[in-house]
Amino acid sequence: MLAKSPKRARPRANKKVADVFAAADAANTRRANAEIKSARLLDVLSSAERKHYPITTGVTDYFPDALAMVANISYLGNQKHNPGEELHWSRGKSNDHADCCGRHLSQRGTFDSDGIRHSAQLAWRALALLQEELENEMGLPLPRGAWAP
Repeated sequence: MLAKSPKRARPRANKKVADVFAAADAANTRRANAEIKSARLLDVLSSAERKHYPITTGVTDYFPDALAMVANISYLGNQKHNPGEELHWSRGKSNDHADCCGRHLSQRGTFDSDGIRHSAQLAWRALALLQEELENEMGLPLPRGAWAP
């Protein structure tokens, strides 16, 4: 039997946003079962619900070059923060994602002193911020590419 998770108060901007949060709450309730505690967000959704998360056709196919740049940021960040180690997101290092998003956004269209595009760094930081928000809100485990401090 699934345990119900407590409802969280959220500001409701409009009906579509409310529907998205309601679906997330339903998924969170299903995930409360200890047997699926380590599941990813998509793992707890039904086949019909997963159709609303088109990762390949809705993200990869839209932004192939931008995602390649974000992947390069992951590589370069690993070289900087974890030299000589396999590629991973070291969670204990550089966690000020929101502030970095603001800085990189203000410098969009330019390159830093290492020749790295600020917009690519902004995209990486925005993904990091969102990933951590989802993990905290929904009790998701660390992704396999992220290492705890």
